[in-house]
Amino acid sequence: MSRIKKDTIQAKGFNIEIYTEDYKNDYISLTDIARYKNSYEPSDVIKNWLRRKDTIEFLGLWESLYNKNFNSVEFDRIKSEAGSNAFTLSPKRWVETSGAIGIVTKGGRYGRTFAHKDIAFKFASWISAEFELYIIKDYQRLKESENSRLSLSWNLHREISKINYRIHTDAIKEYLVKDLSDEQLSYKYADEADMLNVALFNKRAKEWRDENPNLEGNIRDYASLNELLVLANMENYNAILIEKGIEQKERMIELRRLARTQFLSLERKGNKSIRKLSGKNSN
Repeated sequence: MSRIKKDTIQAKGFNIEIYTEDYKNDYISLTDIARYKNSYEPSDVIKNWLRRKDTIEFLGLWESLYNKNFNSVEFDRIKSEAGSNAFTLSPKRWVETSGAIGIVTKGGRYGRTFAHKDIAFKFASWISAEFELYIIKDYQRLKESENSRLSLSWNLHREISKINYRIHTDAIKEYLVKDLSDEQLSYKYADEADMLNVALFNKRAKEWRDENPNLEGNIRDYASLNELLVLANMENYNAILIEKGIEQKERMIELRRLARTQFLSLERKGNKSIRKLSGKNSN
């Protein structure tokens, strides 16, 4: 994948690198964790862990749950050999033989082995239960910090969207519905808001409510950061189009085009602007 986000956590004075390519699955450096036990030959520590039969069984179970392309035939062969005195297994061989995705090897002069957090915590518990707890504690701190920044950024965009909505409704009131009552105005506001909903979310507010009867709020309360950013721009642009006297059908086409263009732009840039708003520099 093109987007890679890196972070570092600390446990008992050791720096442990983390990376993610999809902002959902974190991979933690087994090499860094292994340094706690042997700072000179961390790769040997990882290989010793991989020799264990219970390790292979755990890795196989994890892969069977999350990896549809896992080679179960090769796994069975490896499992039958695991635990014997002659059995050895490197992270690279495990990945190449079984098609595993839970462990990743990074080549180069300073090559490292990473593992999905589920596997990394299992490895850390084998190294030291105490060390594992320190790792989990700082990992939780990192996740809480990330969630806090994302929440702040989302709320910022939601407030911007609300401000733009006021600009949007003022334009409607000034240029479209001067002769309507307050009750009729509310219908017109809702109609224009639903036009934006359809242009952006492909559905009206009522359709969303019917599909999500157990959720509080409205469709915009559950929008992503990208969607809120594009929505704010759409509301501004619609206000300009209303001032120009453009009919709703034509405005709908223009707004739909704007939404698609801006979403593509955000995807190409890897959401760098949103990460900056959340206080995180892009890599």
